[in-house]
Amino acid sequence: MKLSYPVLTSLIIFPLIGAILIFFSNKTKEFIIKLLALVITIITFLLCLPVYFCFDKKHVGMQFVEKVDWIKDWNISYHVGVDGISVLMVILAALISVLCVIVSWHSIKHRVKEYYINLLLTEGLMIGVFCALDVVLFYFLWEAMLIPMFLIIGVWGGPRRIYSAIKFFLYTLVGSLLMLVGIVVLYREGSTFNLIDLMNLKLSYGTQLLLFWAFFAAFAVKVPMIIVHTWLPDAHTEAPTAGSVFLAAILIKMGAYGFLRFSLSLFPDATIAMAPVMLVLSIIAIVYGGLICLVQTDIKRLIAYSSVSHMGFVTLGIFSLNTYGIEGGILQMINHGVITGGLFLCIGIVYERTHSRIISDYGGLANVMPVYAAFFLIFTLASIGLPGTNGFIGEFLSILGGFKASTFAGVIAATGIIIGAVYMLWLYQRVFFMGKNEKISALVDINATEIVTLLPLIIIVLWIGFFPNSFLSFMDATVNDLVDKLQKRVGSNGFDSLKGTTEIFAYIKSLV
Repeated sequence: MKLSYPVLTSLIIFPLIGAILIFFSNKTKEFIIKLLALVITIITFLLCLPVYFCFDKKHVGMQFVEKVDWIKDWNISYHVGVDGISVLMVILAALISVLCVIVSWHSIKHRVKEYYINLLLTEGLMIGVFCALDVVLFYFLWEAMLIPMFLIIGVWGGPRRIYSAIKFFLYTLVGSLLMLVGIVVLYREGSTFNLIDLMNLKLSYGTQLLLFWAFFAAFAVKVPMIIVHTWLPDAHTEAPTAGSVFLAAILIKMGAYGFLRFSLSLFPDATIAMAPVMLVLSIIAIVYGGLICLVQTDIKRLIAYSSVSHMGFVTLGIFSLNTYGIEGGILQMINHGVITGGLFLCIGIVYERTHSRIISDYGGLANVMPVYAAFFLIFTLASIGLPGTNGFIGEFLSILGGFKASTFAGVIAATGIIIGAVYMLWLYQRVFFMGKNEKISALVDINATEIVTLLPLIIIVLWIGFFPNSFLSFMDATVNDLVDKLQKRVGSNGFDSLKGTTEIFAYIKSLV
């Protein structure tokens, strides 16, 4: 469906314009800077409403498409659009950005001007990643987004912020460089960077395997999948609250989105062949991430490691290669963004009062902050997948898809829910009920501003929990079409890894 104005460009450009306006603002006028950032993010979110209400849920292809030649000689264009896979992530990114401005209002006390410039740049670039339909545009936005996020962690983070920022940057940069190699190979094969045209490109199995692993390097780091996940706890722990929320709610979803948009769509044969490997990596992440949470003493680091486990459910659903799993994986991307984003907001609220993230420094917090305890409890119950919350339906569909793909994967993944319940309920018990720390007896409960920050996410937790189809309906047509295309290729021959490896070496030799 078309609107009378370029809505997606507006969503991308408006935060960037806001960053420019703040750049030319007087840095001593901090209130004006904060107010301008808040107005910009609110307007950006309001611009998402036409996308939400005008989106045709029965349409399979891209919607609100805009295309303008950028570098014509190389067939590079500014090409954007959304479908059932990306539309909800765009809206979530806009909402989270509003909340990040609010939560930063009092917590950011130095270099306020520069902070909000980077925050708005991050918002615009993240939205652009989910809208990009030109591979070069996608790569440009994907890489550009590292810069403001690197600065948010490195300048406004905790004591080990420099180490964490550099580690985050290097991990994601190295993976992205391998993706760049894959993009060059794609262009060599198809003579275009248009993602829609590339979806119709017939690639040999060996070439698909080569490209699958090249793109895997970038997406796996972003998720992050097991082995390449170690940057995440450090980045989450040292980032300011808004940085942690951006990382958890949006940035790590880009890896899962990349698997959906590129791996499943462009390299279907390689995806089918490598699905068992991806399922194994997913269930390892689910169990390992949960077990690591049990031994954490830092509340923020515990929630960070829980992301490794929960994102395992996302990749489990995606690589189950069936409708239940893929829809569950996409919904769990939204759910994890809402739940973990809410938990990091909650941690930020109490950290501003105590300046401590150590679990043992708390105890009996429910006695002095009962309203805060109620909000934290809702996010906790959603995190463990209680029926009636958004976490339940997302994990249920992902595990159901996992069972359809592999009974073993489904069973192991289900144990991850038990582990998750143990570490989250134990965390809640220690922080809110177990013992009584005299240091927190003087704390005051959350104020109206903090309630306003948390309430939208609580509403979404319950909205998806009780009315999941209001979100699943956005992705039905797109996911069914994707699954149909994958199922048609399942019966093809020649997907054995030995043959694929031989073809990869032959292909590399031809390039040389």
